[in-house]
Amino acid sequence: MKGFHERNDSLKCSSETSIDSSPTSGTGSEPGPIDSKFSKASLWSNFFASAFSVFDTVSESSTSSPSIAASEKKASSSKTNGWTAAVKRVVSGGSMRRFHERVMGPSKIGMSSSTSDIWLLGLCYKISQESSGDVDATNGLAAFKHDFYSRILMTYRKGFDAIGDTKITSDASWGCMLRSSQMLVAQALLFHRLGRSWRKPLQKPVDQAYIEILHQFGDSEASAFSIHNLVEAGKTYGLAAGSWVGPYAMCRSWESLARSKREENDLERRVLPMAVYVVSGDEDGERGGAPVVCIEDASRHCFEFSRRQADWTPILLLVPLVLGLDKVNPRYIPSLQATFTFPQCLGILGGKPGASTYIAGVQEENVFYLDPHDVQPVVNLSPDNLEADTSSYHCDTIRYIPLDSIDPSLAIGFFCQDKDDFDDFCSRASKLAEESNGAPLFTVSQTHSAFKRIHHGHTMADAGEVGADDSIGGVGTGDMEENSNEDEWQIL
Repeated sequence: MKGFHERNDSLKCSSETSIDSSPTSGTGSEPGPIDSKFSKASLWSNFFASAFSVFDTVSESSTSSPSIAASEKKASSSKTNGWTAAVKRVVSGGSMRRFHERVMGPSKIGMSSSTSDIWLLGLCYKISQESSGDVDATNGLAAFKHDFYSRILMTYRKGFDAIGDTKITSDASWGCMLRSSQMLVAQALLFHRLGRSWRKPLQKPVDQAYIEILHQFGDSEASAFSIHNLVEAGKTYGLAAGSWVGPYAMCRSWESLARSKREENDLERRVLPMAVYVVSGDEDGERGGAPVVCIEDASRHCFEFSRRQADWTPILLLVPLVLGLDKVNPRYIPSLQATFTFPQCLGILGGKPGASTYIAGVQEENVFYLDPHDVQPVVNLSPDNLEADTSSYHCDTIRYIPLDSIDPSLAIGFFCQDKDDFDDFCSRASKLAEESNGAPLFTVSQTHSAFKRIHHGHTMADAGEVGADDSIGGVGTGDMEENSNEDEWQIL
């Protein structure tokens, strides 16, 4: 398999997508981000999550520099609630973010000293020493920061209406995976309605479509993609207010929510104007192995989404993965890096055990992410208020962590606007699988029968019988058997 540094060459910007910028550096201590039931960190996270969920309010932090209100430092003096008061002082006195930093380990703030290219959701920003001091380079750095700032941020909120029949009015300490998934889907909606080149205006008024998207993620049952509706849609997969959930269940919950909203609205008024396809392996992943993007399935999802009126529609692909036990198997790192170069890239739901984040970019061994672990008051946006304050939905603080430190349980998202875009995605994914040396993140197949033959070896002497129309970028039987003892795939 190609080494880590060898694969970095393939991540260099092309002239069509690169933006020159001069390097800046900065370090600092900030939180760590996801979840793994196999790690001690996860056990600690679950323990404290249950303790913190008793509070309806937690300390509020700004998206760029956390601050602590004096009134939130008060602790109960009741002897019977002494332990609860102590925990509350930890939360309010040091903020939720500092707690995560102590338990999960620190991340860094700002730009690293690296001059390597940065890939942010399919766009490349070129940072080189040669361009240092150049006017275009300065503009390029500003463009990268503006792009990062324009990504929609979803954080913990407090003070919303109780979820379902519970008394829970805040998702602090347990809703990070839901918030991370909201960020990923919000970017898909931005790309669909406003395009990848859209940036948040520096002056008001803002775009109507932008406000409408934010409104759909409001914290009430009236908002289509609220945490309330996600919890309801995900009950079948174990979602419950106050409890943590993994990437696979989160992806299935979005599939369920999209289906329910599709049934409620007519074609022209759908709040999620795209099909949702959760990519899994043979028999819905129950046999393990790399997930398979089945073109036949994708086409069926689009056809059903259009109520049999169109052969193809925009489509959101969610690929839940487990790439190791306690940490990501190094064999998958180059492929994870490469997914950020796809024009269809929506990033990764991932982070550190027990603390999910939304990973949006990569530079060499580091990944840039948006962190949902700040607690902010609930905001109710009117869909037609173009003068609304949306600052709490964005973050100008750039945070990064080493890619090899993220939890192996994660999910990757891709958005394809039309059939040509999907075909381009399949071509890129197939090439990536071919270059993975037997350790693909996922493969691409034309039909179900094709990937069944690939995974089980039925009637395939050397996997040579699979033609171009049957399997695209599939891993042959020989490769699967040769590496079967090395892979750390788990049943999804």
